[in-house]
Amino acid sequence: MIPCKPIGQRLTLTLLSVFVFSIVYVSAQDVAAGKAIFMGKCASCHNPNMKTAGTGPALGGLEERHKWADHNELLKWINNPAGYMASDPYTQGLLAQYKSMMTGFSDITLKDVGDIVAYINDAAVVKAPPPGSTPEPEKGNSNAIIFGVISLILAIIALILMQVNSNLKKMSDDAEGISRPEQVPFYKNKIYIAMMALIFFAVAGYYFSKAAIGLGRQTNYEPIQPIYYSHKVHAGINQISCLYCHGSAWDSKHAAIPAVNICMNCHKSIGEYVKGPKLYDEGGNEINGTAEIAKLYKAAGFDPTKPNDWDPTKAKPIEWVKIHNLPDHVYFNHSQHIRAGKVQCQSCHGEVTAMDEVKQVSELSMGWCINCHRETKVDFNYSDSSGNKFYSIYEKFHNDIKNHKMDSVTVKDIGGLECQKCHY
Repeated sequence: MIPCKPIGQRLTLTLLSVFVFSIVYVSAQDVAAGKAIFMGKCASCHNPNMKTAGTGPALGGLEERHKWADHNELLKWINNPAGYMASDPYTQGLLAQYKSMMTGFSDITLKDVGDIVAYINDAAVVKAPPPGSTPEPEKGNSNAIIFGVISLILAIIALILMQVNSNLKKMSDDAEGISRPEQVPFYKNKIYIAMMALIFFAVAGYYFSKAAIGLGRQTNYEPIQPIYYSHKVHAGINQISCLYCHGSAWDSKHAAIPAVNICMNCHKSIGEYVKGPKLYDEGGNEINGTAEIAKLYKAAGFDPTKPNDWDPTKAKPIEWVKIHNLPDHVYFNHSQHIRAGKVQCQSCHGEVTAMDEVKQVSELSMGWCINCHRETKVDFNYSDSSGNKFYSIYEKFHNDIKNHKMDSVTVKDIGGLECQKCHY
């Protein structure tokens, strides 16, 4: 008789292996989770390459500075920058150097800090590909696929061993003369069929719901534009104000795209790109800046040899590809955020002054917007010219602040979470 015990032990070890690989698979997601949090909350001020400063300092080697090796200290700083800075000279120095205090995120947890630091450490060691090279796929995604395939293979092996164990048991019973009912084949066993169906619907439901949630989200969407326009050169190096080109963002719902004539205000006298840094597209190919200016001249109907003969009324609009889109049932007003709320453009669009080709940085989801409304404080000082006099109607909040019942008011407090504020 063939003993069944070793098969049972091997089956136990196999199932344990599946569990261990599942744990490893989950831990592999820490970097991905940290990246998601970083891109949603940090990327507007810190460059994702971690090696160059943006509005805030470069984050590569973060744990080697100050007290940040202790994630509890880092959590206190992230949750309440103003309170932490009051007694901390190092962060006071950051404020003096970068002229801007970090936004506090009270919803960040200790686990979130660990995930963010894991992503920072991972991103800091990745070197940017040289011009002309093909970027490598992200490690996190490839690892997830590998662990997923291994887990699936082990699960299949476990099912095979269960069937082998059943057959050996039958052989043992036959050798001992024990009469047992005929075994139901695996593919006809209702229990197995029900288990497989449940697993299938659970897995399919998870991926279906995940795909449905992601519909319409275009994080990292970076289309090819008809003219290569570098925001890094214009808004970054030359420090052209965002509102010079997108002036309607100050007064209206839409930021709008500047007319060709706005571009020609400068480019009537700037016909060559000679002094700026070399330009590269997403694929690493070098861009001829002068040739791109020539495309602008063609759209404007401008002959640089006869500048005085130019007729601005004959200019044709450039067919720019829209990057940031919201669903039709969502209401968003730029002037309400930028002018009344004093929200910086980078809060939603990322560090545009460091981008050559602009891409969508924030996910612009409902949850992302609501979290911003929960955390963003409004300027309740309406008594002088710097404040917004509209807030004078909220007398209760003014009295509560005077009586020290609350120290500040967020967008949430003035109806920022009401459905009809954003949805028609």
